[in-house]
Amino acid sequence: MERPLPPYLQITQHYRDLIQSGELRDGDRLPSARQLVEQWGVAHATAAKVLATLRAEGLVKTTSGGAGGTVVSVQDVGQSPRDRVLAVRRWGRIYPPGEHARIVSAELVDAPEHVAAALGVEPGSAVIRRRRVTFREEAPVSASTSWYAGELAEVAPGLLIIERLKQGTPGYIEQQTGRVARLGRDQFTAALADAAVSADLGVPEGSPVLVGRNWFRDADGEVLEYGEYVSTPERWQTYEYELE
Repeated sequence: MERPLPPYLQITQHYRDLIQSGELRDGDRLPSARQLVEQWGVAHATAAKVLATLRAEGLVKTTSGGAGGTVVSVQDVGQSPRDRVLAVRRWGRIYPPGEHARIVSAELVDAPEHVAAALGVEPGSAVIRRRRVTFREEAPVSASTSWYAGELAEVAPGLLIIERLKQGTPGYIEQQTGRVARLGRDQFTAALADAAVSADLGVPEGSPVLVGRNWFRDADGEVLEYGEYVSTPERWQTYEYELE
C-alpha cells in the first residue's frame, strides 16, 4: 500500500508545482511560516522545514525582513528531458515562464555510429537530427540535439520543420503514430565546452559544462527519441522520485 508523503513534503510539493507551472513568478511572496501554520494546520517546525527545503532547492530566498520568502528566478534550475515531457502532460507547455527554445536545424542525415547504436538502427542509415537552443530571456542556457529513426520522416513530417512543436516532440510523435513515451533514461557527466558549445551557449571554450543524454522508449521498449544536450554551469538538474 502506498504511504502518503509527510506533511512538510506535501506542502513543499504544492509550492514546487506552483513555481514550476508559472502560477508563482519571480518576486512573488510565499506565505510566512506563521501563515503556513494557519493555512495548513501544521506545527511551526513543519512550516519552517517547508521554507528551508524550498530555499535549499534554490526556489525561494529569504527576504530582508525574514518573513517568508520570495520566488526566485528559475534561471539556475534546469529542465531535464523528463521534466519537459511531464510539464506538457501536467500544464500543457514545455518551458517555465521566461524560457523559450529556438529550433536551429531539422534535417535527415546519415546516422553516426553512436547514434545508430542508441536508436537501434544501422550505422549510416537515414535519421532525423533536430537541434535547438533554449534561452532564459535572451541568454542561451542549454543546447540539445534530438535524434529519431528516419522512418518517422513520412508519418511525422513536422520533425523536419524548423519550428517549435507546442506539444513537444514526444507528444507530436504520439499524435502522429499513436506511440507513447513510457520509459525514460537520462545520463549526465561533466565536460569542457568545445567550439560548437561555445558558439551555441556563449561560454569560453574549455569552460565547464553539464552534458547529458537521454532515451525515450515506447511500451514495447523501442526507442522513440535519443537526445544529447549541454547546459551552462551553475544550473541545477532536479529529480523527485520514490525509492519503494
